[in-house]
This record gives sequence, C-alpha cells and structure tokens, in this order.
Amino acid sequence: MNTKHKVYLIALAFASCTFSSCTSEDPVPENDGELITDVTLTFQEIDASGNSVGAPFDFTASDAEGIEIGSTPTVETVMLAKGKTYQMTIDVYNAVAGEDITEEIEAEGDEHQFYFLGSAFTSSPFLSYAYDDNGEELIGLKGIVTVQQSPGFNNANMQILLRHALDKNYPGADNPNFTNYAQAGGESDLDITFPVVVE
Repeated sequence: MNTKHKVYLIALAFASCTFSSCTSEDPVPENDGELITDVTLTFQEIDASGNSVGAPFDFTASDAEGIEIGSTPTVETVMLAKGKTYQMTIDVYNAVAGEDITEEIEAEGDEHQFYFLGSAFTSSPFLSYAYDDNGEELIGLKGIVTVQQSPGFNNANMQILLRHALDKNYPGADNPNFTNYAQAGGESDLDITFPVVVE
C-alpha cells in the first residue's frame, strides 16, 4: 500500500467518524430517583388498645431491574381479614447496591411521603389508612390500616406511591389518600400496586 493510499484511508476514517460523532452507543438517560428493587409490607394485627395480636406477616413486590424501570415485577397478593386493624410498615430496598432505602426515606422525611390509592381506598373503599410515623413528619413508613367489617366486595387494588421533593404544606398533601398528589409537586420514586383480598 503506497503512502498516498494510506493518507486517503485515514482521511476517509476521520470523515466517517465526524459524521457519526464516533459514538459507539446511545447515551443512557439519567434517573435521579433511587433504584428500588424490593418493597415489603409488614402487617401486625392490633386490638382496640393498640396491643399486638398474633405474629406479623408480610407481602413483597420485587424486580431485579428496579420496580420503576423493570418490565415484570413480582407482586404478592395482600391477604387481610374483615373487621381487623393492622399496623403496616413499609421497607424499601435496593438489592443491586445492597442498600436499605428505608433509612434514607426516614432521614429525609421532609422530602418524602407515601400515598395510598387504588380501589381499596378510593372506590367503594373497604380499607382505611392513617399515618402513624414516629417522627414529626408524616411519611407513611408506618401506618394503621383498618378493614371494614362488611365490605361490599372482597378484592381490590392497593396502589402505593412514594413522592419525593413535594410541597408537604400544599392543601390536602397530608391526606394519605390524596388523589391530586401531583398538584403538590415533586416526582414519584415508587409506584406499585398490590392486589388485596379480604377474607
């Protein structure tokens, strides 16, 4: 190969690289939210005085790719009993990084809040929810779930939504069933729906 031919090939490669921007792959869009792979709801039945009854039990939603970005999360069906009251706690985990996100949510309680929507709470509801967090901020990591004694039907959906960077002083934002949550600003770190069956 002569020198003139080499120079031609180098120039051709440079021009090709310039027109294609020399990118081997498209940039991956940034996701500022936490990667959440596992959400566990733990229920502890309580009596009228707030004392624990029996052993706690839990239900989990998980997706190894992240619940918000994965295509097929595995979601267990929540099974509750008519006329019972439960303390429900939420644990949030990032299995990819081995990180307990629950602690971060609690530490940044002024920036986070859970909302509880879906037909179980909003359309002929048979569940009610009240915040029961230990700190000054209403977050929803701990709350009281009450099942109606005679619900009109025995299955529904429980949508659990975690909002981040919202205005917690916005009118109605302290309502755990606030359907207009988007008006308080912020963004969703988590949006997962559990089927619920009442026995």
